[in-house]
Amino acid sequence: MNFLKKLQSHPFPVEAFFKKSVVVTCAVEKEILAKLIPAPLQLDTFLNSWGFIAMALVETQHLRPKGLPAFLGNDFTLIGYRIFVRYTNSKGKNLRGLYILKSETDKKRMEFLGNIFTNYKYETIDIQ
Repeated sequence: MNFLKKLQSHPFPVEAFFKKSVVVTCAVEKEILAKLIPAPLQLDTFLNSWGFIAMALVETQHLRPKGLPAFLGNDFTLIGYRIFVRYTNSKGKNLRGLYILKSETDKKRMEFLGNIFTNYKYETIDIQ
């Protein structure tokens, strides 16, 4: 595993206060969403016809490495776009999760650090 990939696998726990959070999940025809996920992931479906996509808007306060005092944290807003997926591991266990399409934030600092320590694909945008 190269150095950047190792960093992007969440090398330390973080903590924050979620001031506000809104999540919207929609059912979409599976053929539309299936094109957006890479193999070996599979779309998590309902009645083998519908996939699900979610958008979450979260206003955080004091995001920081766990154990540091809150005043050292950063406040930011995040919008995340995710598709519900399944994955079968080498032992045949069926796992469920979310595939990250994109993440947006209102702070360049979060984009920079978030892209070093996660694979969430942050971009900075103007969020009002």
